[in-house]
Amino acid sequence: MQLKTLNPTNQLTPRQLQSLKAVAGFQASRCCSPTIAELASELGISRSTAFEHIGELRKKNLLSACPGKARSLKLTSKAQKLLNHLTTHSSNSYPQPPGGIPFVGRVAAGSPIEAIENMDQLSLSSHFGSSDCLFALEVTGNSMVDDDIRNGDYVICRRSCVADTGQLVIAVVDKREATLKRFYKEKSSVRLQPANDDYAPIYSDNCRIEAVVVGLVRKL
Repeated sequence: MQLKTLNPTNQLTPRQLQSLKAVAGFQASRCCSPTIAELASELGISRSTAFEHIGELRKKNLLSACPGKARSLKLTSKAQKLLNHLTTHSSNSYPQPPGGIPFVGRVAAGSPIEAIENMDQLSLSSHFGSSDCLFALEVTGNSMVDDDIRNGDYVICRRSCVADTGQLVIAVVDKREATLKRFYKEKSSVRLQPANDDYAPIYSDNCRIEAVVVGLVRKL
């Protein structure tokens, strides 16, 4: 007799599964948890309905949260296994790109050093951490030249919805275009500071952090 394999998603309604995937996707893309309002907006449902779905997922030990703390939703190990199962058995999965380029050693920019070749791989994930949160943007413009970030450079960014004062960030102002600037908190607004005296700072009380800049790539 052939045994039937239990489908781990049978315990969830389609909306609950969609909510779980939305939380996982938000964390993967922004490296932080969504608020109830953000989850509701993502799914096109009311806040009360989103709250109910989160409550059911917590009862089923798929999500955990700290009471009274914003952005504290976390996927449990049970949820991770369930989503990994879905990914493994999905017919729409795509192969991952190559990990990087050959990294063979070091070269002196001062006094010469012994040339020793060690074959390895240089990749974004090995140098900056998990590639799930990393992406690259091409810089256009010269507002950051005094920080040695030039037109045509590529900045390596880590998705984040928060930033420390003074960090280089990718920010969206007034829900319009993104900009690369240094982030500073003012008393009643945010200051996005250029690194070029020809450009004025941007002050805004409607600023969304998309990522922090962690590296730079320049083609010579």
